[in-house]
Order: sequence, then C-alpha cells, then structure tokens
Amino acid sequence: MTEQPQQPPQPGYGYPQPPGYPAGAPPQGAPQGAPQGGYPQGGFAAPGGYPQGGYPPGGYAGPGGYPPPPGTYTGDPHAPYGYDPYGRPYSDKSKIVAGVLQLTLGTLGVGRFYMGSVGIGLAQLFTCGGFGIWALIDGIMLLVSDSQTDGQGRILRG
Repeated sequence: MTEQPQQPPQPGYGYPQPPGYPAGAPPQGAPQGAPQGGYPQGGFAAPGGYPQGGYPPGGYAGPGGYPPPPGTYTGDPHAPYGYDPYGRPYSDKSKIVAGVLQLTLGTLGVGRFYMGSVGIGLAQLFTCGGFGIWALIDGIMLLVSDSQTDGQGRILRG
C-alpha cells in the first residue's frame, strides 16, 4: 500500500494567515485545537459534521416555546378562540359587549340572553332587572370580572 504524502495544514477556511505566523499555526492566545479564521463558507459542512444552528421553520414554536397569543384561532374545535393562561377555553362571546348590553338594556336581561344564560335573563326580564339595581351591578361585574362564563361554561373574551 502506498502512503499519501503529508500536505501542509491549510490556513482557516480560505482566509489568509496573518503576517508573522507560520502556515497553519493558530494566533497567540487562541485555544488549541479550535478552528481559526472565521465561519465556514456556504455549501461546506461544518468541522466535525455538526449542522449549523438557525431559526426553526415557520409556524408555532415547538415544545418549550411560546404558546400562541390569547384569542387566536388554535384549530381546536373545543376552544376555537384559544385558551386563557389557566387553560380554560375562551368563548366566542365578548365580556365588553355583554357588560354594555347589561348596563343599557339590563332591565330586559339582554346581556344575559347574549351570554346564553336564559334563566337569569328571564328572571331579569320579569323583575325589570331587579328594579334596575340587579342590572347595574351585573353589568359592572361583567365588565371587571375575569371569570364570567357563557352558557357553555367558557370564559368570556376580553
């Protein structure tokens, strides 16, 4: 078997060696055995065969990444508007619309009918919203509370 002739070591990745250094010798203070001279050029494999890092492909982040922002469509049929930070599904109803309806037409129970609470809506209709007091308190509670649910038990969107 024939021996291949030894070739002199190449300077790092196509960049010329700085003047005053012998060919293939790392500059002073550089760690021994580490590649010198910059990044590999495009189309060439990294030393040791390891792939270069980069951004993941488009779409949602993988495990351990950030979840989609609240209120966005997630493709889940049980929660078409996503989940709140506690994992509860969002409703298709808005708490702002429900609160404003309750403040303006609460004596007729319109805010509760909008939310899907037919029983409470009928009670407010027959009592004129608790003579207006029940409707006023209910409208304020709808606007400031974060735990109001619709008829299916989903949290009202903000």
